[in-house]
Amino acid sequence: MAAVQRITSRNARYQQWQSLLVNRNKRARLREFLVQGVRPITIAVEHGWPVHALLYDSRRVLSRWAEELLRTTEAERVAMAPELLAELGEKNEDAPEVIAVMEIPDDDLDRIRVGDDFLGVLFDRPTSPGNIGSVVRSADAFGAHGLIVTGHAADVYDTKSVRASTGSLFALPAVRVPSQREVTAWLDRKREQGHPVVVVGTDEHGEADIADFDFTQPTLLLIGNETAGLSAGWREACDHLVSIPMTGSASSLNAANAATAVLYEASRQRKAARTAATGEGLVPQRI
Repeated sequence: MAAVQRITSRNARYQQWQSLLVNRNKRARLREFLVQGVRPITIAVEHGWPVHALLYDSRRVLSRWAEELLRTTEAERVAMAPELLAELGEKNEDAPEVIAVMEIPDDDLDRIRVGDDFLGVLFDRPTSPGNIGSVVRSADAFGAHGLIVTGHAADVYDTKSVRASTGSLFALPAVRVPSQREVTAWLDRKREQGHPVVVVGTDEHGEADIADFDFTQPTLLLIGNETAGLSAGWREACDHLVSIPMTGSASSLNAANAATAVLYEASRQRKAARTAATGEGLVPQRI
């Protein structure tokens, strides 16, 4: 086991990690971000995400989980003064038990698997990192295969996004691309390979309610910017526009809530189709 490094002051190493909390450019340059919490770190390790360092409280008796993590994870181990660890955890008092310094993966669209059952989500120019994390969480929960974030957008690896995903960021590929062009080229390649992905946008004036649209086909679901909705380019690229039926005075939903509603409907339809095809979940009838 590698020797333990100790940090008791706000030295250059500490300042580098602190910058990862607020400086997107520094995260991009170092290709690192901070993660805390038992569930997120555990899921990250289970899914093989590279861990560069594990920072832990030098004065705390560690839990069995933390001891096992430090023993079995190939990463630098850093014992840190609790007040410094609390700052990195963005907490006023109690420091988190462990903070992991994770590696940011390549933004490669081919990290997202596309098959006959493909369900993907594209978030167009989101401004809220919390919404990105919430969409990642819903996409993971309802069986999607990946999230694409396009354009000038909030950062997938912002601490608010990472926290809102509650660990799903490490189970679901999330890829950032600068424009529509990269996604269009990727879709063209997948269609040439025999995967007829349909591009479906959400709009209050959509051609069909989500319950009436066939989400069992390979689908890329488009979610627009929180304020402006889908860009003109993405709206034009849609094969279909669907709407979420609503009652009451609300005319629209928060972007993350809208994504969740459509993903649930897609998951429901796909489960029903599998049940019809295989007989799973059907109660035998006594004759």
